[in-house]
Amino acid sequence: MELLQSAVIPKIIVILGILNVLTGAAIFFSCRCIPGARLMGKLMKYRRYQSFYKYHCYIWRVFWPSVFAHSILALLFFGLPF
Repeated sequence: MELLQSAVIPKIIVILGILNVLTGAAIFFSCRCIPGARLMGKLMKYRRYQSFYKYHCYIWRVFWPSVFAHSILALLFFGLPF
């Protein structure tokens, strides 16, 4: 458990949190199914957006492991808040 007391763990938690925000935004902006994202449907006519859109499924594969690792590390390092 000395590893969890390391000064590196909070940095990893923050980096994973930033990765969660970035991949969450990428998922939102590449998804045409979200009701408030009608703009994304209009963007499909642009080639640049289409090249971004084709990675939508792969972004999920980064997002969920990042969320899981972030949650586990935060709980182990900081404990339950109540």
